Amino acid sequence: MQDRGYDDSDSKNEHGPRLVRAAEYVRMSTDHQKYSTENQADAIRHYAATRGIEIVRTYADAGKSGLKIEGRDALKRLIDDVQTGAADFTMILVYDISRWGRFQDADESAYYEYICKRAGIAVLYCAEQFENDGSPVSTIVKGVKRAMAGEYSRELSTKVFAGQGRLIEKGYRQGGPAGFGLRRTLIDESGTTKGVLTRGEHKSIQTDRVILTPGPDDEIAVVRSVYAAFVHDELSEREIADDLNSRGILTDLGRAWTRGTVHQMLINGKYVGDNVWNRQSFKLKKKRVRNDPEMWIRSPGAFEAIVEHDLFDAAQAIIGARSFRLSDADMIEALREVYQTKGILSGIIIDECEGLPSSSAYSSRFGSLLRAYSLVCQTAFKRDPRSASKRDPLFRI
Repeated sequence: MQDRGYDDSDSKNEHGPRLVRAAEYVRMSTDHQKYSTENQADAIRHYAATRGIEIVRTYADAGKSGLKIEGRDALKRLIDDVQTGAADFTMILVYDISRWGRFQDADESAYYEYICKRAGIAVLYCAEQFENDGSPVSTIVKGVKRAMAGEYSRELSTKVFAGQGRLIEKGYRQGGPAGFGLRRTLIDESGTTKGVLTRGEHKSIQTDRVILTPGPDDEIAVVRSVYAAFVHDELSEREIADDLNSRGILTDLGRAWTRGTVHQMLINGKYVGDNVWNRQSFKLKKKRVRNDPEMWIRSPGAFEAIVEHDLFDAAQAIIGARSFRLSDADMIEALREVYQTKGILSGIIIDECEGLPSSSAYSSRFGSLLRAYSLVCQTAFKRDPRSASKRDPLFRI
């Protein structure tokens, strides 16, 4: 929150009555420049100047999505000031309804406005073609505008997802670290290599693309040795991890190897050059979920392979066979024991447990990890898993 430092004397005209004190709220995510916080503030000040309003507070959320209130610290401070009586203004000026938020539930947008209204503080939308005066017409129009703001984000999400999917199919990398033994390489629109991106570095030109390329020879040798040890020497992921750690070899994140990190290397198709995307979804800032394999978007042979396909396929066969001898009931019982021990379940936790089928095996056997979790819930608590609270750690996948 920015305090403009006005006192009561500032709110009086030299020859006129006291000006109405107001706070302005501005927000920008990655929208077009016309929605920059500076341009919003200019429009709000013009609106205020023509109506005898003095802006005494600024609450600004720069670079924040309007999909939810989480992460929007300025809006949360604004609501808190209103609720605690700390607000020294009687109205809030916002550029338009979409800047207040693109909440997927229009009632959530209305709820935060109602909190202000209940405290005697009006919310005014400066660029909208209606007065927020509580009249039937303004109420109807405002409701439609709130729904439109949310729908804009849904449509944009669909378009972005489709565009990213097409880029995956063309063999371009969409986010995420390269992984041990691989590197992210930047190319221009003609396919000419521009350089290797370091960790945390991103492309700056929209038409540039990122592909995966083989990393240093010593890392490639480690990757191949992991597959060979697993397939030919019949070592477990835990034994391979212990061997790597004893030799002082660290992961691409500079950490010690675990059963889970070795397992992830063994099941990731990027090592045979496949471009795979949409393993997880985090659409519209909702809960992150693991998608079923049939929802993954794949582009086989998009990158240069560093592991032979026969070796990779053999590793998948071994991993799949480990759960083949177990019945559905045995797998669920084993997962239930992990849940009782750990208190939560996730793909990473499953992959780290010695003697437990992999997360991919559970997903393949039961259709999805969430389905397996729900069966554990039924077994453990004898109730419908749909009745579980959203905060139930069982569903933190």
